[in-house]
Amino acid sequence: MDAASNGIQEPFDLIRLSLSERVFVKLRGDRELTGVLHAYDGHMNLILSDVEETIMIVDQVEGAPEGNTTVNIAKRKMEMLFVRGDGVILVSPPSRT
Repeated sequence: MDAASNGIQEPFDLIRLSLSERVFVKLRGDRELTGVLHAYDGHMNLILSDVEETIMIVDQVEGAPEGNTTVNIAKRKMEMLFVRGDGVILVSPPSRT
């Protein structure tokens, strides 16, 4: 099955087909979101609901050689979120089998 048969001819078509479905969004600053996509625009501003945000915090270990870091993961949940498009790196639609 090719992309044209699914109605996907340009990148925003893939986002349009993901409306009302759970998507994965990677943001600048080592942040990731998963949530239900409700709206988007040409700037890639997004409205998501039932959102889980994952933040990766990289800390330098004191007294250790440079490059020796620890990574902590923080998570939080939100009912509704507006995501500004200039921070969006990637939007992944749900897998379609």
